Amino acid sequence: MILDIATILLLTAGAAFFVAGTVGLLRFPDVYSRLHALTKCDNLGLGFIAIGLAIQSSSWIMALKIIGIWVLVLVASATAAHLIAHRAWRAGIKPRRDTET
Repeated sequence: MILDIATILLLTAGAAFFVAGTVGLLRFPDVYSRLHALTKCDNLGLGFIAIGLAIQSSSWIMALKIIGIWVLVLVASATAAHLIAHRAWRAGIKPRRDTET
């Protein structure tokens, strides 16, 4: 019963972070802040979902596989975000700076 409640809470938190990342992708002004919002929120959201699924898995091997997938996604998303940001920088896209201080 307690594991089921923990799983529901973790999956809900993961979904909330996915929604927050999507809102950041749609609302932030430049490519760099959009990448930051998307990668951070999606990685944390996937972490919550992976932990929620891992505690419901039938074996330790399955739980390790789920956590392993999360780690691979962490590495892949960081690499992809870096490549996109590097290409944007080389294309001359500068980060937005607000003039108000």
